[in-house]
Amino acid sequence: MNTITRHSTTRRRFLQTGAAGAAALTLPMRFAHGAKKGGVMRMGKAHGQTVDSLDPGTHENGFTVAFTFGYNGYLTEIAQDGSLAGQLAERWEASADAATWIFQLRKGATFHDGRDITAEDVVASFNHHRREDSTSAAKPIVAPITDIKADGKHTVIFTLEAGNADFPFVPTDYHLPIMPSKDGKPDWQSGIGAGAYRIRNFDPGVRADLDRYADHWDSGRGHFDAIQMITIVDPAARTNAVITGEVDAIDRVDLKTVHLLKRRKGLTVHSVAGNQHYTFPMRTNIAPFDDNNVRMALKYAINREELVEKILQGFGVAGNDHPIGPGQRFFAKDLEQRTYDPDKAKHYLKQAGLDSLSVDLSVADAAFAGAVDAGVLFGESAKAAGIELNIVREPNDGYWSNVWNKKPFCACYWGGRVVEDQMFSTAYASGAAWNDTAWEHEKFNKLLVEARTELDEAKRREMYTEMQQILRDEGGALIPMFASYVFAASDKLAVPAQMSSDAALDGERWMERWSFA
Repeated sequence: MNTITRHSTTRRRFLQTGAAGAAALTLPMRFAHGAKKGGVMRMGKAHGQTVDSLDPGTHENGFTVAFTFGYNGYLTEIAQDGSLAGQLAERWEASADAATWIFQLRKGATFHDGRDITAEDVVASFNHHRREDSTSAAKPIVAPITDIKADGKHTVIFTLEAGNADFPFVPTDYHLPIMPSKDGKPDWQSGIGAGAYRIRNFDPGVRADLDRYADHWDSGRGHFDAIQMITIVDPAARTNAVITGEVDAIDRVDLKTVHLLKRRKGLTVHSVAGNQHYTFPMRTNIAPFDDNNVRMALKYAINREELVEKILQGFGVAGNDHPIGPGQRFFAKDLEQRTYDPDKAKHYLKQAGLDSLSVDLSVADAAFAGAVDAGVLFGESAKAAGIELNIVREPNDGYWSNVWNKKPFCACYWGGRVVEDQMFSTAYASGAAWNDTAWEHEKFNKLLVEARTELDEAKRREMYTEMQQILRDEGGALIPMFASYVFAASDKLAVPAQMSSDAALDGERWMERWSFA
């Protein structure tokens, strides 16, 4: 019998048609059909909380993201080469203004209870996040959908408030799986999904056990007989688990001891550059962070290069106080890189009418590996600017529900998003549930809507560049570094040479893409 424990929580390239109305046709994603089948894969994850839930609108950490990708199916997905591919949707097409999108569902795909996946399931799944009382983290990215309806059993029509050339990327978001419809509402409580694996046990904050779904529509996904995913938040314990063979792989390798793992026979350390970034969000609706001069002072008081060297051990690059990574389409490469400058920090303090500043900074390594040390280093560099950071070490357990998005100044990490609009809409748009800086900016919000509907690539680039500059100079997020995804795996695993860079561990789709060697 399946044992499923449930809780609730409050946290956390479009195939461009060129000619309007042209169809985008994709083939099923196929992952190494010659891959070895069998075995039990054991993954040690640096994430997981007792408040984790099966409700996809609440998924917010590396455990729940990997979990939902393992047992759920999605309309579209990001392939290992970064392109967009069909999954439960085999093709889609847009109207001339890209404001109406028609998705054709794959026939023969079923849920784990054997029921066919239909257009009504898609409608119910998206409406779960769209409803007025929804607290889903995906609500901002589905808000532009004004109507969604089924046209027969295998056709879904999305109507948007305005054109969106990137809309086929939206369903790749991990919050948006297709769930079975029950009386017009999605049945997420049962844990029945359409993924390559089905849930056998879910103990939030502890572990999840999954078994391969033998009747999955794509035999090229899901090579392990079973999955054991275990929460191991402590870096030392996680490292020891992979060294001793208790688990086959771990994420978020402790970079302070990564050299030890590199020398370990039978283990390989993997590094993938991506959109992951570490932040120190400031609540802009709480003094003194409501003054942009104070925010700018703190942005100049941090030594970014030191953090990249000492916290990331060189596995990353300095951030520029906006969340768009160097590998993304509209990255503003010509924006001047902000650097450590205590004199400029003092200047902005003076503009705020202050000679010095003393603030609390809440940190825990649950936020990101090395967050406590990063806070300490930040505090040391800030002293030269007359800023005293009181480092408050918060408990790892419950950090995301008790500290993040609540305390005025804390540490955070974001996996990033493939499409700029999704990152901005999720974390910086006015009213977004995950707007952890409580930031409001009229011009930014106006540009966000305009860029989404603009089909001219050059004009879109100008808009996204301006949005990055606004965030850099007026936003509430101090973003000092982009971190590469670093994980360790047993040589017994066949880890792909090319992996998705939109999230850790092959876009967190390791369950269905990897196998034993």
